[in-house]
Amino acid sequence: MGMREAIESGKFIVTTEVAPPKGCHLDHMLQEAAYCRGRVAGVNVTDLQSSVMRASSLVGCIKLKEIGMPPVLQMVCRDRNRLSLQSELLSAAAMGITDVLCLTGDYTTLGDDPHAKPVFDLDSVGLLKAARGLMEGYDMAGQELEGEPPQFTLGCVVNPGADPLEPQIMKLHKKVEAGAQFVQTQATYDPQQFADFMRQVGDIGVPVLAGIVMLKSAGMARFMNENVAGVTVPDEMIQRMKKAKDKVATSIEITVELVKGLMPYCQGVHMMPLGWNQHVVTVLDELGL
Repeated sequence: MGMREAIESGKFIVTTEVAPPKGCHLDHMLQEAAYCRGRVAGVNVTDLQSSVMRASSLVGCIKLKEIGMPPVLQMVCRDRNRLSLQSELLSAAAMGITDVLCLTGDYTTLGDDPHAKPVFDLDSVGLLKAARGLMEGYDMAGQELEGEPPQFTLGCVVNPGADPLEPQIMKLHKKVEAGAQFVQTQATYDPQQFADFMRQVGDIGVPVLAGIVMLKSAGMARFMNENVAGVTVPDEMIQRMKKAKDKVATSIEITVELVKGLMPYCQGVHMMPLGWNQHVVTVLDELGL
């Protein structure tokens, strides 16, 4: 099942993600994804996340498709101009990869190579419009494509914990207007805050998948609070992780509770397990998903 089928089914949607390596051997990434075989509607392959050079999202998606997993191509605008972005979209479609998450991308100063130059010819809204144009048979210059146009299922992101929140909501509406068919959010740990966010967003007509990063330690939680914009891990969760004798079991317990709290307000969850996809399966088992 891919994203289009999952959306059309009207059921609660679960997606997860994997990261390509800083190298050319993708076996570990494929093993990580395979834990969730048959359990998720899509496996995001991150695109040079945090501006760190790695193997590409596209090749990761091709490899996932080869082992029968449903890939979601992440595309950031930071590293390519509009020609390259459109070319990669066509290349993905040629390989049967049609689920695409469109992002503007982190700035290069966050990465591990200070000499990298950003591009940002387009932002996420522009990329969504470009992809929709390709679906209608034309590139951004108005030139007609050869043959049948590609058919993508396009996604976007939003940060429900941003402060101020209004610009995020305004841009989310622009993204949906530009063609986004599903939304994956930044990590959230407060169901009531998320409920308030969804109330302010209103009915946008596309499924919203609440993002969850599984906690590995109290130190990780504190790091996110200090360094990841819009993410706040409650102190109660930090203390539970700090006191936990079995951190994996406690993390799974917290995640199950969190998903249960979020389910009334969203249409799915996007898991960001950071190498813990085997534990995502346990979470899904306990939730009956």
